[in-house]
Amino acid sequence: MKRTFSTLLLAAVLGLGALLPAVAQDKAPATASTTATTPAAAAVPADDAKPAEAAVAKAEAAPEAPAADTAAPPPVPNKGDTAWMIVATVLVILMTIPGLALFYGGLVRAKNMLSILMQTMMIFSVVTVLWVIYGYPLAFGGDGMFYGTLDKLFLKGITPDSVAATFSKGVYIPELIFVAFQCTFAAITPILIVGAFAERIKFSAALLFCVLWFTFSYLPIAHMVWYWAGPDAITDAATLEAVTANAGYLWAKGALDFAGGTVVHINAGVAGLVGAFMIGKRLGYGREAMAPHSLAFTMIGASLLWVGWFGFNVGSNLEANGVAALAFVNTFVATAAATVAWSFAEWMSKGKPSMLGAASGAVAGLVAITPACGFVGPMGAIVIGLLAGVVCLWGVSGLKRLLGADDSLDVFGVHGLGGILGALLTGVFASPSLGGTGVFNYVTNAVSPDYSILDQVWIQAQAVGTTIVWSGVVSVIAYKLVDVVVGLRVSEDEEREGLDISSHGESAYHS
Repeated sequence: MKRTFSTLLLAAVLGLGALLPAVAQDKAPATASTTATTPAAAAVPADDAKPAEAAVAKAEAAPEAPAADTAAPPPVPNKGDTAWMIVATVLVILMTIPGLALFYGGLVRAKNMLSILMQTMMIFSVVTVLWVIYGYPLAFGGDGMFYGTLDKLFLKGITPDSVAATFSKGVYIPELIFVAFQCTFAAITPILIVGAFAERIKFSAALLFCVLWFTFSYLPIAHMVWYWAGPDAITDAATLEAVTANAGYLWAKGALDFAGGTVVHINAGVAGLVGAFMIGKRLGYGREAMAPHSLAFTMIGASLLWVGWFGFNVGSNLEANGVAALAFVNTFVATAAATVAWSFAEWMSKGKPSMLGAASGAVAGLVAITPACGFVGPMGAIVIGLLAGVVCLWGVSGLKRLLGADDSLDVFGVHGLGGILGALLTGVFASPSLGGTGVFNYVTNAVSPDYSILDQVWIQAQAVGTTIVWSGVVSVIAYKLVDVVVGLRVSEDEEREGLDISSHGESAYHS
């Protein structure tokens, strides 16, 4: 007899503290660029710091006083970077609710519009609560190969004075805004998955799956790719070795993922494809028309995604500087290039360019440039965008037919395939010889002179493969558990009636 969803969710949250520490690892070998937590290091001077002369005068006034150890002043967050990160966080919330909600909502049939909006808002809210309870500690709360520690469970010890490192030595932001910014990434990622099985999954099943997948797929992948001790912990070869040994598994390998090609898009794309297979096709799929009910909503949603994505990509730099400007321009031009490429390819192959194609091309470009945006030059970004438009068009048509899965809103064709393409091409166009930034060496405080495209592409391929396997295995287990506990799919009658009425008792439209 199946237990209720609410009972299981409560048990999962309460029992997590006992369940996950056994999985977490203490040490790990690792390299790349990504977000960091709070290393001890020199502080940025406060804006109202007293002149050095005052300290000298005070010392000369009391020369007889015995020498004493003076504690270093606490790190002071940079106000400009802090302000930018607050804006970036709001932009990512915008790209999720309402951006992604409207984009997905317009793509389904009218009878399922509210179900998509409800899933988006509720998953975003549930994951946000779980993030501050245990998600942030396990992703960024301490050293480990696959997970952090539970030392910051319930955000223990994090105060308005706590700081998080950036990518520049001695530059900090408040840890609380870093918590919030990373929360938006964690919240949007499982929402991407629901597009793959839209119009047929139980609401309770969608929520429970996302809780399980967030805990056992998103958190470890985020830790593996993005966790390290920060630049201030690196002063020489020995400290670099120590930081690498305690970093996330894929960071240690040198994987480059500026804003989430592996963590967000490949991770979600694979989970969506697995779900499309395991939940099965929609009733009438391939025989009945299942056209989007409102391409106007889809276009508005895609536009909000494009705007919000500047927070997603540019904010991942954690600082308002030249690299942030590079990420901004790359996100801008790659998206435009992908929109053009998809539309023209569709025009040539089908005779007419479509609004759906243009919106899908924009999202494909955003996805593909995400891992590369802070590492490649603008010309490399345009090439990535052009390729993404063509490759993802094939992904939602040719590849989709080959796979035979009913991926309702083409989550794998756009996010999975676009993320794979972008992750691999990051290794190519990050090369300084092709206009990229290369890899920064925090020992010499300069760009490493020995960048190898082949070596970096191989590292990128390992990150892609690890993400695919990890997400695939976790997803299969999670779907099976959900099916046993609450069941995955609504009944045939409920599906035919539409999830708006059958699951939520309301309709998006009244005639």
